[in-house]
Amino acid sequence: MNEIIVGVIGAGRIGTLHADNLIRMPGVRLKSIADPLIKPEAWSRRGVEPALDPAVVLDDSEIAAVLICSPTTTHADLTEAAARAGKHVFCEKPIALDPVRIRQTLAVVEKAGVKLQVGFNRRFDPTFARVRQAVEAGEVGDVQLVRVVARDPLRPPIEYVATSGGMFFDMTIHDFDMVRFVSGADVVEVHAFGAVLVDPAIGEAGDIDTAVVTLKLDNGALAVIENSREAVFGYDQRVEVFGSKGSVEAFNESPCQVRVRTAAGVRAENPLFFFLQRYQRSFVAELEAFFDSIRSDREPPVTGHDALIPVLIGIAATRSMREGRPVAVERQQRGRRPEA
Repeated sequence: MNEIIVGVIGAGRIGTLHADNLIRMPGVRLKSIADPLIKPEAWSRRGVEPALDPAVVLDDSEIAAVLICSPTTTHADLTEAAARAGKHVFCEKPIALDPVRIRQTLAVVEKAGVKLQVGFNRRFDPTFARVRQAVEAGEVGDVQLVRVVARDPLRPPIEYVATSGGMFFDMTIHDFDMVRFVSGADVVEVHAFGAVLVDPAIGEAGDIDTAVVTLKLDNGALAVIENSREAVFGYDQRVEVFGSKGSVEAFNESPCQVRVRTAAGVRAENPLFFFLQRYQRSFVAELEAFFDSIRSDREPPVTGHDALIPVLIGIAATRSMREGRPVAVERQQRGRRPEA
């Protein structure tokens, strides 16, 4: 297949990250990037055509695939517009915060007959992929317990908190997906607890900054997610799956794997400090998988269905926290296993 010509909508942090990866990716050519606040000279130097209006990307007949990296509130509309224009779509999570709106978008994509992949990049991290592989191969036996720890190194700006949809949708949504991914099971019930322990301003903005979520899975296993908006030692990202034959664990990654042992104790490097460093390889791998699905005409590894389910779990978790009781996850999520 000839090279895939791509456009990007959204030139913020994640859009710039993806665009720079595309520029270096064989078999792909990034033609244009659109953002109403774009700095044209920065992209012209990269050999990419800058535009203020997304229509420049959507109306370009040469562009076969579009990356949607704009603000969350625009994802559904732009995904539908790209699909109607006959372009394959990679959309950052979430497609929307309303399940009805997500289903509408998925219907448009299906009717258009294009590929849609959603940006749950952590599935493509080599460490977490190895956890999934161990579970699939039966190395840990029957899955009994799953534990996910995700703690950000820095609390987010209050402006972000006020518009993000809440911690369960802007942060824990990745962990809901990771529970499904490493366990190979779906979530049937959640019991969520939240608190404001990091920054009172986060509570004043209507959100939480610390959470523990317990989950029941449809294979009988249990899972626990621990979240914090601020870990002073770095980006804390760990996963464990425990089963009847043993366990598999993914530990934090650090800049240097050296430990110094002396009479005074053991010293080691703190974890990598931010997600851009920790998940650098996964951001490349997820795009490679997207383009491979286009070339081979197969379903992308992270589908629109996979985008819908964490939102349904997040809705149940929010309700559980507010009502102080376990809440069942909407049943329509079941019947399709998460792909590797």
